[in-house]
Formats: sequence, structure tokens, C-alpha cells
Amino acid sequence: MSDAPTPSPLYVKLLGETAQIGWSELERFFAQGKLIWVKRDLDLVSVAEAVATDDTQQVTQWLAAGLVERMQAETAADLAARDPQLWAVVTSPWVCVQERG
Repeated sequence: MSDAPTPSPLYVKLLGETAQIGWSELERFFAQGKLIWVKRDLDLVSVAEAVATDDTQQVTQWLAAGLVERMQAETAADLAARDPQLWAVVTSPWVCVQERG
């Protein structure tokens, strides 16, 4: 029996909407300033849930720790050059993106 908390309905919904994606499909969102880059240490869906529910305290902690940031041009250029495996989930107007692997 697990002690893990039961995920919220929103978490389950976002998890179901999370998909593998290529950089070429994300470039237009980057151009619009709507990409949120999530470091590998974090659960992508938990970040999306915090953004969707406007959990300012949690998001601010991640921003301060450098674990979440609005995608920077250097990161975008690196992703365009390497075209790694990315996962994304939309929490309109934002798209949360994470590199896996």
C-alpha cells in the first residue's frame, strides 16, 4: 500500500494531455513568449498543475531555485540545434516543456 497522495483530477487530466513533441512544433510558442522550461528534477505535470491553479507560492519557489523559467533564447537555440526528446503539456496560455532522457 502506497502512502503517495492521490493525484488531483486536474493532475490526471494534464497527465493525459502530456505528449512527446519536437522543437519545430514548439517554436511558434517560443516566439510568442509562452514556453515555460522545466528542469529534469521536477515533475512536468506537477509544474503544469501549479501554473494552471495559479499556485504563485510554489511557482515562485521553483523560479527562485532556477528549476522553472520562461524559455530563454540560448535554451531555444540549443534545442533547435540538438532536437532532443521533449515532452510538453499545455496550461493555456502557457506550454510547459521538459527534456527527457
